[in-house]
Amino acid sequence: MIGLGGFLGAILRFWVGGLVFEATHVSGFPLGTLAVNLLGAFILGGLSGAFHLFEPHSQLWFFLTTGTLGAFTTFSTFSVETLNLIQEGHPGRALLYLTVSVLGGLLLAAAGFYTGRHLN
Repeated sequence: MIGLGGFLGAILRFWVGGLVFEATHVSGFPLGTLAVNLLGAFILGGLSGAFHLFEPHSQLWFFLTTGTLGAFTTFSTFSVETLNLIQEGHPGRALLYLTVSVLGGLLLAAAGFYTGRHLN
């Protein structure tokens, strides 16, 4: 189940990244990765908040969290893209990307958690 979730998450990441690029046509800043990581933080936060709705250690839980969201979000790409921005002479963009990714991810995970906590 985790592998199937990973397959789905990777396809969704590719699709969402493409949609973000098509909608913005921004190059030189990794908006696609930023979008999937922030969205993934919100969704995982929501699932964590709604954990009471899942059977402990259920296949669905691992399919959604470890598989789908684990493949949908990407820390390694975020790290390399930040390094690339620095190496390409854009330390300000790198700092912006780092700040928005980390703080935005934490805020959205918290918002998702509190949203999920109130689901019945």
